[in-house]
Amino acid sequence: MNKSFITNALAAALIVCGYVFDQPIVLTMGMFALSGAVTNWLAIHMLFEKVPGLYGSGVIPSRFEEFKSAIHQLMMEQFFTKENIDRFLTSKDANPINLEPVIEKVDLEPSFDALVKTVEQSSLGGMLAMFGGTDAIAPLKEPFIEKMKAQLIEMAQSDKFNQILIDELESPAVMADMQQKVGAIVEQRLNELTPELVKQIVQDMIRTHLGWLVVWGGVFGGLIGLAAALIQ
Repeated sequence: MNKSFITNALAAALIVCGYVFDQPIVLTMGMFALSGAVTNWLAIHMLFEKVPGLYGSGVIPSRFEEFKSAIHQLMMEQFFTKENIDRFLTSKDANPINLEPVIEKVDLEPSFDALVKTVEQSSLGGMLAMFGGTDAIAPLKEPFIEKMKAQLIEMAQSDKFNQILIDELESPAVMADMQQKVGAIVEQRLNELTPELVKQIVQDMIRTHLGWLVVWGGVFGGLIGLAAALIQ
């Protein structure tokens, strides 16, 4: 339902009825209501669209770069501050850092290959050769990898490990690097925005609320028209 259209239509209907049925009060109410509704509708329209001859219209698209800069500044100065990151890391309500998905993706085959090579080059290498060499222990690769991942996950979930990780993340150098990377990500995402997309986002976000400005502009305009007609 388009509140602006309905308000303007009702105000126009009052004008028509007042003129056709020779009702000055209704006519005045309609004219004031239409002027209030149209004025507010035009003000809202001018936020998003450039209107020839009207200085200051199209403010959101024309201030696009300032808009992006303000968002970047807000994100970095209000959300991703050193204090907020530190508070998140040390909060009792914060969940421990879950490294299990990362460990699951790690390729541990080079670790097994390095272990085999170490055995080959050790004093046990000759004995290993007697039992078929590295091919004899090849079936142990998958069990080794599974066991290593399980051990790494268990270690990563321990309180001691998480405390060490948090202490490292809270170091000034790491914190500064983290802020810099977050800032780069935010800036990259903002650079993907276009003036048209920004206009659409803001327009969709506030259309419902600003639509009531047109409605109340028509209502108060009509009441002012009624008062003006009665005191004549």
